[in-house]
Amino acid sequence: MLENAIAIPPGRQLHGVEWAISAGLTPYSPAIAAMEARAHAIRAGTAGEAVWLVEHPPTYTAGTSAKPEDLKETRFPTVAAGRGGQWTYHGPGQRVGYAMLDLTHPHGGVAARDVRAYVHALEEWMIRALWRFHVRGERREGRVGIWVARDGQEAKIGAIGVRVTRWVAWHGIALNVEPDLSHFGGIVPCGVAEHGVTSLHALGVPATMEEVDGALMAAWAEIFATA
Repeated sequence: MLENAIAIPPGRQLHGVEWAISAGLTPYSPAIAAMEARAHAIRAGTAGEAVWLVEHPPTYTAGTSAKPEDLKETRFPTVAAGRGGQWTYHGPGQRVGYAMLDLTHPHGGVAARDVRAYVHALEEWMIRALWRFHVRGERREGRVGIWVARDGQEAKIGAIGVRVTRWVAWHGIALNVEPDLSHFGGIVPCGVAEHGVTSLHALGVPATMEEVDGALMAAWAEIFATA
């Protein structure tokens, strides 16, 4: 095993998948390798589906559509993520949820082999989790992710990036709980320059990461649960 390799920690079965939560900060590149290995194991039938909740150290990640000019500075490491989308920031105070699912099977109301429906369901997952804190998350036509409108302004609170390999989905969502929002200034987040970013704490919601995890688990059951 590589020196910097990590593994997805053992989790608990809940709502049809294994939920694993990593304490502390999980380095980005080894996490991607661990997630890819789990995706291959799911396809091979040697591991079950999982949702992995992590926080990363400050990192700028490039999706497959990222434009070089949208990286404005390099104060943090930059990594090619291999997922769809453009530039995204990950860092402390942001809950990243990696969902590794076999899309050849339906999941709750999400039909099998329908990537568009799956992405829509990931959006709904964040919307319903946010609503548990009385925050109205919204979709926007032509913009990926979840947005909050307040006082005539719009800001992004949740990002989505997905990769599908042989019908196993991996990567997932990033929900801003209490990150340093100034760190987003080094990129054009998801290629959208005209709107800012926000977080639960910036909206006056002092939620803990544990409370956000509970909201994500409860919302998952409403959308994806198969039993």
